[in-house]
Amino acid sequence: MSSDRLIYLPLGGAGEIGMNAYVYGYGKPGQERLILVDLGVAFSDMDTSPGVDLIFPDMTWLAERRDQLEAVFITHAHEDHVGAVAQFYEDLGAPVYARAFTANIARRKMEEFGYSEKSVRTVSAWPEVTQAGPFSVGFIPISHSIPESSGLVIDTPAGRVVHSGDFKIDANPVVGEAFDPELWGSLAEPGVKALMCDSTNVFNAHEGRSESTLGPDIEALVAGAKGMVVATTFASNVARVRTLAESADRAGRSVCLLGRAMRRMIEAAVETGVLTSFPKTISPEEVKEIPRENAMLIVTGSQGERRAASAQLAQGKYQGITLKEGDTFLFSSKTIPGNERGVIRIINQFSEMGVDVVDDSDGKYHVSGHANRPDLEALQDLLQPDVVVPMHGEHRHLREHVKLAKEKRRQGVLAVNGTMVDLTGKRAEICDYVETGRVYLDGSIKIGALDGIVRDRIRMALNGHVMVNVILDEDDEPLGEPWCEIKGLPEEGRSRAPLVDVLEEDLSQFMGRAGRKTMTDDEKLEEGLRKITRQSAQTEIGKRPEVTVIISRLSA
Repeated sequence: MSSDRLIYLPLGGAGEIGMNAYVYGYGKPGQERLILVDLGVAFSDMDTSPGVDLIFPDMTWLAERRDQLEAVFITHAHEDHVGAVAQFYEDLGAPVYARAFTANIARRKMEEFGYSEKSVRTVSAWPEVTQAGPFSVGFIPISHSIPESSGLVIDTPAGRVVHSGDFKIDANPVVGEAFDPELWGSLAEPGVKALMCDSTNVFNAHEGRSESTLGPDIEALVAGAKGMVVATTFASNVARVRTLAESADRAGRSVCLLGRAMRRMIEAAVETGVLTSFPKTISPEEVKEIPRENAMLIVTGSQGERRAASAQLAQGKYQGITLKEGDTFLFSSKTIPGNERGVIRIINQFSEMGVDVVDDSDGKYHVSGHANRPDLEALQDLLQPDVVVPMHGEHRHLREHVKLAKEKRRQGVLAVNGTMVDLTGKRAEICDYVETGRVYLDGSIKIGALDGIVRDRIRMALNGHVMVNVILDEDDEPLGEPWCEIKGLPEEGRSRAPLVDVLEEDLSQFMGRAGRKTMTDDEKLEEGLRKITRQSAQTEIGKRPEVTVIISRLSA
């Protein structure tokens, strides 16, 4: 019996939504040849990661085994699947494979880092396959909310694995390929050992709606609006952007795309032949020269992103364009959990301007790109897998998806990030756990989640900061009084005296009482000064701030 094994290991995207990264391996334990499916990002928020630009999966485990890595396969061009390819390209040193539209987006990311366009290789859809060591990998077209999304057929010496990627069952997605049940059913003929499956909408018991159902309602809204119309959606949803633009065109409105991501996606769709028709667009300068009722803007920022076009318009002006009372702003998108605060802020800002805001609370202007529960059941029925391993979801989604698999009399395996699953035998088994986590992009530098930088930033945000300065002479005696500088703290406390004066008085008294052992030992002196500062601040303002102590000694 061969000692080779087939393994699956999520490093990101299992137990969370975002930063997808899934490893497959085949070979002797510890010596497996490996492939990586997707390499995405998640986005920061001010509560948990203030100041952070992007969040990546921790790729340390894979980078340490880069000599075993054959290739990286990207299922589609959403940021949570392709956003980190350039960030880790040097660390992993493996070629990247994707279909044309996704490859176009990936190459743009690579070029920003100075990598050759040859670092990303364009492949065609199934039945074309790519050999990567013991793996034969094919891209199976599947419908989603971005063009040329694909599942992967991964054939190995131990059997066939199907990786669904993000998907929905849509017979008419407007742009891109429709879901083909005959094609997907044919994958089951040699037997499917395991299905790794999208879990995002497992709790939604209703059948998914087609992208094509939105057109009439959007068209009616745009045609009935009086002033300027502005619509926001996910820039990657090329089908929705086209529907919005065509609705404007039919209503006699000129279309202007605002936001770099919006323009980039449409350019990529045209360049790769995904988009064969799109209404003529005008520039922001031209918008200002035509009557308001003849213009429609399609803008970025559907999730309340502070720098995006939607937020800029809500703050007053963007590229010289200002919204006014009687204009209409449409959210043709769902608010992702966690982004509600930013979206509500924008809605209120528009409301203060007299702009009529239309959201998707009644489901008329947005449909999800992910499979609802009936779609998940349908995919299982087509593929007849022995094992279902849920992915792309929070823990609650994965757990519910395992229950669904068991209802269908199949083995379901709950495998969160870092869980290694052995798929070789008749039943899948968890065989190991590896260290996983997240990495922050802070400015232009990657930092570890456990480095303490973000933690210190949160502490300063919550508690404020005091800098304490003392100078000691050659005899270890204070040269003058200690002095303080405060940031993010009230200027006065309970005693009605300036907070700085209170702190400096208490610090001066401490130094007057301190013995020679303390005054000659920087570590003890620093500890004492920090303790007094925090205690005094607690008494005065009810907070214990972060404290930095600077001790300067004059030498003889």
